[in-house]
Amino acid sequence: MGAAAKIGRGAIRIANTLVNVSVLAAILLLLAFSGYAIWDSAQVINAASPVQYERYHPTIESETASFADLQAINPDVFGWLTVYGTSIDYPVVQGQDNLRYINTDARGRHALSGAIFLDARSSPNFADFSSILHGHHMENQVMFGEIGLFSDRHYFEARRYGMLYFDGQEHGLEFFAFAHADAYDRQVYRVGITKPEEQQAYLDLLLEMAVHIRTDVLVSVEDRIVLLNTCSSDSTNGRDILIGRITAEAHGNPFPAEEVRGLQAIPIIDVLPGLWAQIGLWGQISTAVLALLILLAVILLYTKRRHAPREVRYEIRWQRR
Repeated sequence: MGAAAKIGRGAIRIANTLVNVSVLAAILLLLAFSGYAIWDSAQVINAASPVQYERYHPTIESETASFADLQAINPDVFGWLTVYGTSIDYPVVQGQDNLRYINTDARGRHALSGAIFLDARSSPNFADFSSILHGHHMENQVMFGEIGLFSDRHYFEARRYGMLYFDGQEHGLEFFAFAHADAYDRQVYRVGITKPEEQQAYLDLLLEMAVHIRTDVLVSVEDRIVLLNTCSSDSTNGRDILIGRITAEAHGNPFPAEEVRGLQAIPIIDVLPGLWAQIGLWGQISTAVLALLILLAVILLYTKRRHAPREVRYEIRWQRR
């Protein structure tokens, strides 16, 4: 065999090895990334579960925590929202601006799920004619992930009441409309409307754009209304809005706990940052180095096994010739 042939065969072997190693490395990295993405998504969803706040519920007697304890942790907590027949059962906060609780939970910790928060422009304790509550539309029906389901007529009809806790007492919520809106519609997202004629015009606007309306609920400017606002899955700037009025009578929950979809299925965990954030900078560096060493070891082992048999075969063939 000539020198040129040997060089050619060697180059082919090297190129083949590089391709195989690259493919193997890409597969391993893809598997690692996919596993982390699944784990991280589960952490975000679990952190947003209403079960995380069950111990702080103002109507639950607890020896370990209470609503006052949650307020001590985060003074921005001032109320509680429950929508009967759903998993919406969360504390309500209000920040200095509407960005504060986009990625911060009700305990003041960083969380992609954020919190249910009252629009920063609204008067505290729902003193205005209209108030807006914002929340993320999330998978597994956590946070405001179920608001969009009210677009179904039967779902809307079956879920009429909720509870709004503020000023140290429970208030009723009666949902009378569901609407779609654009996020940049300033007429819809108005607050601080004080003139009766403007309040009536605003109420008429909501009813006109509503997809579903309860005709047996008479709402007037004497009422205080609340808009539960979240992103819509139908369009980029679309918003789903469940609209209710505050009532003096707090209606009981007609849905047994076991019928609330998803609420009992999510395990209770402490709401902490992801594991990657918890281990700190040096922990992250050490983990990355360890992963790299493991990857190199796998590559070297694969390369060694790939080359050894071929070298033997080539020696045998050369000797026969």
